Amino acid sequence: MILVDSSVWIEYFRGSNLFVKEKLEYLIDTNLVCVNDVILTELNPPLFLRKQHRLIEAMKMITKLPLNIMWDEIVEMQVYNIKKGLNNIGIPDLLIVQNILQNNTGLFTLDKHFSVMSRHFKFDVYK
Repeated sequence: MILVDSSVWIEYFRGSNLFVKEKLEYLIDTNLVCVNDVILTELNPPLFLRKQHRLIEAMKMITKLPLNIMWDEIVEMQVYNIKKGLNNIGIPDLLIVQNILQNNTGLFTLDKHFSVMSRHFKFDVYK
């Protein structure tokens, strides 16, 4: 499974990035896509405001990884990031990293800071 980050979904919905379109549609076609509540919480409010209710319902059909938040681990990750000069990593991104580590999945994202974190926290960034 590959957890698809909101940065990828947003670019996909815009429809202007052929790379994202091809890669995400391949993952969808092969049933490898998953999301979590953090990603859905980032995506759904703008979709709701644009009255894209069918898209919201479609997103609910995607495999959803359960979140098991371990706050002490989140703090440790953030301490490491700050030591390495990654000062702008938000808690939602740390929750995503923790979630993919717990579920042994990869991550499809366009956010470069995940690639930096992947070297230390040992997860795959889908390219």
